[in-house]
Amino acid sequence: MASCKELTLSFGRKAVLDRFSLKIPDTGATALSGPSGCGKTTLLRVLAGLERPQSGAVEGISPRQTAILFQDDRLLPWRTVGQHLTDVMPRERWREAPALLALAELEGEEHAFPAALSGGMGRRLALARCLALPARLYLLDEPFAGVDLPRALRILERLKALPAPVLLISHEPAILARADHVVELDGPPLTQL
Repeated sequence: MASCKELTLSFGRKAVLDRFSLKIPDTGATALSGPSGCGKTTLLRVLAGLERPQSGAVEGISPRQTAILFQDDRLLPWRTVGQHLTDVMPRERWREAPALLALAELEGEEHAFPAALSGGMGRRLALARCLALPARLYLLDEPFAGVDLPRALRILERLKALPAPVLLISHEPAILARADHVVELDGPPLTQL
């Protein structure tokens, strides 16, 4: 089981994490819920190895075993939908791309470029690309931003069935209601309620 133990991280005088601890279940989708600016994204960045805490430790998982979906899609305008997936997959796994597109409900869009996609479709492509990475923990920052709720709930059900656990941030009550686990947070500094 992956866990954070006594993480402390400050930016200048602002303490974002102050001896914060969390156990992440080995399966399913765990949703982090809390007000904007409380430290949820910073926590994901620490788990992904993009921020280094001043003290404390992440145990049970290394940053190299995670894949992160950022709040912005970071799509490459010169690459097609399909290429966004195959660019991050070894050739022997390219046959898995259609299943990832189906998970994100992007079937038939493999030859489209990002400019031809709606905002919600771009978000789903960014999610599919994240899931194309081999990981033991998926870190998803607002994965359903701009995605209509019925579709988001269908995709969430597929995320819950993945072989690796998912830690996601959401403010949407319906998403929180369907997640396997919900961690209510406040801050800064980030605290569990």
